[in-house]
Amino acid sequence: MQIKNIFDSRFQFILSFFLFTFIISFKPVTASGSDIVNSKTASLTGNAYCLQCHGNMYYNLVNHETGKVHRKLMSLNCLIDTIVFNKSNHRKFKCTNCHSNDFKIFPHSEKALFEEIGSCIDCHGGDSVATVYKFDLIDNDFQKSVHVKKHGENFTCWVCHDAHSYNVKASSIEYDNSMCLSCHANAKKYKLILDKSNPNIIEKHEWLPNQQLHFQNVRCIECHARVNDSLLVAHNIQPKSKAVKLCVECHSTNSLLRQTLYKYQSKEQISRNGYFNAVILNKSYVIGANRNYYLNVASIVIILIVFAGIAVHIILRLVFKK
Repeated sequence: MQIKNIFDSRFQFILSFFLFTFIISFKPVTASGSDIVNSKTASLTGNAYCLQCHGNMYYNLVNHETGKVHRKLMSLNCLIDTIVFNKSNHRKFKCTNCHSNDFKIFPHSEKALFEEIGSCIDCHGGDSVATVYKFDLIDNDFQKSVHVKKHGENFTCWVCHDAHSYNVKASSIEYDNSMCLSCHANAKKYKLILDKSNPNIIEKHEWLPNQQLHFQNVRCIECHARVNDSLLVAHNIQPKSKAVKLCVECHSTNSLLRQTLYKYQSKEQISRNGYFNAVILNKSYVIGANRNYYLNVASIVIILIVFAGIAVHIILRLVFKK
């Protein structure tokens, strides 16, 4: 019996030792300083690893020296709408295609935070697949714009185009204007480029008749960019002193809108016969800028018939009166 008790005690000791060793071996290994607190996402890779923080309003950090967990609010400048991103033109790219591999380390190093992000032309310049978009011509236009001339390297493609949401198929008047208004109607973002008060867009356009209709139906670039016949979307933004202010420049047969907005909305050639397409059916109808050859002829014929009827009526009245 004594031998059995000694055996049991030794067995319990050995079993306890192995259990303790087994438990210790599974203690999570953590980095010094702060790290992400989320064991479920520790195995995430690629974009999922980045979006576990940048795709959420909040993220958690733990200080392993004190054991304290800190819940942080994600900066809006660093917040990615995952739904919008998954519909964007860059949805199939890895974050590290544009961002440095230094961002794989968390917390991000100072070197990573100050990295220079490449421009559109760095990837799309000379790209045979994207030839249809004419990125090289766009870059030439862009380099001539008032934005680049005034702000130089501080003004890049990304100031207007968000690489995480850009979708060329979603382009519309509202979508395109939102790019301009993201700075010109946002005091905080405006001061990232120019350290002065942001001019009030509504007040600056008080001279414009039917201001609200123009804002809804015409893109900013129609009046503020130089027309380029080779491009559907002009990128040579002009100084405000050169903005279009004469009504006849748009409201005429030879309208600027036919070279820019309508060309952009419909690629079909505009012949002498005019067009029945979306230009007439959409919400961007502008008096004087929309016409159709057959409707013009029909209206002239109707007017002539009316005048002929009046003339016949007058003649018959005079004849029967006598």
